[in-house]
Amino acid sequence: MSQAAPDNSKRTTFLRRSASTLGLWAVVAIALASRQAWAYVGLVGVLTLISTLEYFQMLKAGGVKCFPRYGMLLAVAYSGALYWILLNTGGLAAAPFSGEGIDLSHCMLPKFLALREWIDGIAIFAALAGTFILQLRHPIRGSEPLQAVASNVLGFVYIAFLFNFAARIVFLVPGPGQVPGAMVLLWMIAVTKFSDMGAYIVGSMIGKHKMIPHVSPGKTWQGFGGAIFFALLAGCGLYGFFQDDMPHFAAGLHVLGGWVNVLVLSIVLCLLAVVGDLAESVVKRSLNVKDSGHMLPGIGGALDLIDSLCFTAPVLYFYLKWMSL
Repeated sequence: MSQAAPDNSKRTTFLRRSASTLGLWAVVAIALASRQAWAYVGLVGVLTLISTLEYFQMLKAGGVKCFPRYGMLLAVAYSGALYWILLNTGGLAAAPFSGEGIDLSHCMLPKFLALREWIDGIAIFAALAGTFILQLRHPIRGSEPLQAVASNVLGFVYIAFLFNFAARIVFLVPGPGQVPGAMVLLWMIAVTKFSDMGAYIVGSMIGKHKMIPHVSPGKTWQGFGGAIFFALLAGCGLYGFFQDDMPHFAAGLHVLGGWVNVLVLSIVLCLLAVVGDLAESVVKRSLNVKDSGHMLPGIGGALDLIDSLCFTAPVLYFYLKWMSL
């Protein structure tokens, strides 16, 4: 009887996690099928704000001083401004990729494109300066002020700043329509989440050797191997089946760069997905919480869902920028 309970608990967790995963993939599929740019940025935006809220709730529950209202306001303002710029400029930033000439002499498009490059610096400055200004209203008690400033800046950079690279990818690559980068975004999500699933499935089945027990006791080296295998399966599988549906540069080069690049990218994104998952584990163990929230049965909160994407999305974005040079 003593061994049946853990088995039943594992089975229940697996079923709940599977149901939540299928539901999430259904939402992603609907957004992809809509071919509407607002659906993509809307999905990213909702997850960004829920994750930010969960982050500040964890800080408050852990007794860490912070400024949650300002943190939420900054996340809303940054995300809203970024999406407005992306939706109004569309694929204009991708024009140099394809070699197409675009007349930007009309309207305010040149300023929009410039603001697209400046918004990150403005937001990070606002995160730091604004939090220091708020701290000036409170007395200095040891290292508490530094914790308050650092926790707010970390929350913005970790979630709103990093995760929104997923929205940028949609508009970065060349191609027709409102969402030329949709398939590239789907490819990244698949590789990242298959890494998570592979680590969980293989680790649950045959995991024995702990990976980093002081950070995440459940992570094993066997699960890490499963993560790499599943990432390669997703990366190569999607590339093989949907290669013709993904955008190309003007010279005919595939936006992901070919099979060798896909193999390397899949492994790199897998490694970053693992780091992203462990990074959130550091946050949660520091605050003595198991999950960031309870939105998704078997998975946890929104931050538990996007933690790995916060690390994979920026790297894929920078890779695509480098490929365009």
